[in-house]
Amino acid sequence: MSEKKRVLIVDALNMFIRAYIVDPSLSTNGQPIGGIKGTIKILQTLTRLTNPNQIVIVWDGPNGSMKRKTIDKGYKEGRKPLRLNRAVHNLTDDEIVHNKIWQQSRVIEYFNEMPIIQTMIPEIEADDVISYVCQMSYYDGWEKVIASNDRDFLQLCDGETVVYRPTSGELMNKKRIIEEIGIHPCNMALARAIAGDSSDNLPGIKGAGLPTVKKRLSFLASEKDYTIDEVVDFCENASTKLKFFTNIVEGKDVIRHNYKMMQLYSPMMSIQSKDFVKNSIENFECTFNKTHILGLMMEDGFGEINWEDLKAVLNRIKTDC
Repeated sequence: MSEKKRVLIVDALNMFIRAYIVDPSLSTNGQPIGGIKGTIKILQTLTRLTNPNQIVIVWDGPNGSMKRKTIDKGYKEGRKPLRLNRAVHNLTDDEIVHNKIWQQSRVIEYFNEMPIIQTMIPEIEADDVISYVCQMSYYDGWEKVIASNDRDFLQLCDGETVVYRPTSGELMNKKRIIEEIGIHPCNMALARAIAGDSSDNLPGIKGAGLPTVKKRLSFLASEKDYTIDEVVDFCENASTKLKFFTNIVEGKDVIRHNYKMMQLYSPMMSIQSKDFVKNSIENFECTFNKTHILGLMMEDGFGEINWEDLKAVLNRIKTDC
């Protein structure tokens, strides 16, 4: 990590869902609290690794997928419902739903008592807000660390922006992405539009996974920002008539559609939504209510939890505000 100022930008739902599914923690009265406890532990790990000067927590807003679902009704269809850790067996399906809603709301309540900027905008996905935060002039010259397991964010990596993937522990910067994936971040959305994304129910071009895209369209590793038309022209005029090239040409409308859904270079946000985020960051009032946080932990039946490292970083952020 460099000596620049650093902002940690957290894909909050991605972090919470992992904790909610994996962490089997129960409160002292037997209720699942793994989503809360695990999220706090993940945040502590993230702050220990990044030592940020500022933390921005970004949640998907209610109906956050609406704009993309307007373009594609099948967007994110077919995802399996979230389930609690298998160690928890004492709740009905309705109780599990209510517990998840309570845990997520409680995490937000905890973060509201910390010197952390937290944002959630109705009908806006966290991906778009995170992209906008990275583009804000406020953070020019800062190092931006996006914490998420979502590969969509790799397209945002540049000289100042990196992605930390908590599940694998990988820190992905521009150089590593080019070396390991063979695609420059500025062309990542285009490459993934060709390959498709099954997790978002966006089928790609047949026989065109990222390894094949890397092999057949090796120029996408360069810093030039290629267009869909340039890729189609290359495939039409290729001296070797491979099925891969034919599929690209015939599937160009699919690629255009996927690109519109996947690209984050131009976030799907109104001017008003951008202004809301901008004002939330530039006019943030820094507070750290440790007494209330400890009260919440006791009320939630946490038992023992070591959050000293997180507390130390938050104390420094509060002091520097």
